[in-house]
Amino acid sequence: MKPAPSLPRARSLHRLRSLTRALPVTPAAILLVLFLAGPIAYCAYIAFTDLQLTGQAEDSFVGFDNFRTAFDDEAFRNAVRLTLVFTVISALIGQNTLGLALAALMRRASKPVRTLVGAIVITAWVLPEVVAGFLLYAFFRREGTLNAILDWLHLPSQNWLFTLPILAVSFANVWRGTAFSMLVYSAALGEIPKEITEAAEVDGAGGWRRMWHITLPMIRRSIGTNLMLITLQTLSVFGLIWVMTRGGPGGRSQTLPLFMYEEAFQKSMIGYGTAVALLLLVVGSLFSVVYLRLLRTEV
Repeated sequence: MKPAPSLPRARSLHRLRSLTRALPVTPAAILLVLFLAGPIAYCAYIAFTDLQLTGQAEDSFVGFDNFRTAFDDEAFRNAVRLTLVFTVISALIGQNTLGLALAALMRRASKPVRTLVGAIVITAWVLPEVVAGFLLYAFFRREGTLNAILDWLHLPSQNWLFTLPILAVSFANVWRGTAFSMLVYSAALGEIPKEITEAAEVDGAGGWRRMWHITLPMIRRSIGTNLMLITLQTLSVFGLIWVMTRGGPGGRSQTLPLFMYEEAFQKSMIGYGTAVALLLLVVGSLFSVVYLRLLRTEV
């Protein structure tokens, strides 16, 4: 029988094994520090300065002045409200609900229908954001496709990008991003054992009852993961809104990414714009914490 290693030797062997297991992830950790944590730390420093693009020889530390300016700025508060509206409509309600509905319907559809619908939805997803923005601009503009359809149906039309700009860009983001939710839910629904749904159907449970009492509880973790990912993606949408409305008219579709861009690069106030970006990062982090806590909660 081999003698047990002494305590110091056992600790050395444990440290060696831990170091060996950490070696494969070391390059990834270094890249994260260089290209993620490093820039975030530098941006956090800039947010506390009055750095400008032009007209200033050097920046100086101003403490929390940029953040106080933001919270006192009505344009910033308007951007926060519009960001929440945009996120709730296009992500939490639109992409999430429509993606689940498409995934459920496509499981019952014929193969040609699944192929056609999947190709259309995924094509919208893989289009570059700028291209999708131009397409949706052409759809919602005064002389666009939507008004042509309404005129053909003898229904009232309007300039949607002027009267309801935040709704127009929200629906555009739903059109572009639903494919991701559809793919997530298609995979989740495919993991539900058929025996469970068939037994519920034999017991007389209708489609809505099966969805509410069986399907949704069993894909709860997929719902939470999908909500977290599409929320973070929606909070950072810039190109789609910029191409369609540029945040207008009158700031009525100016979300936080557009407000940040205007303050930092159009008004040259890099410090203030970076402070807004840092606040947006905090908002995204809060959403992530909420979703992660929900994922840990057992049904």
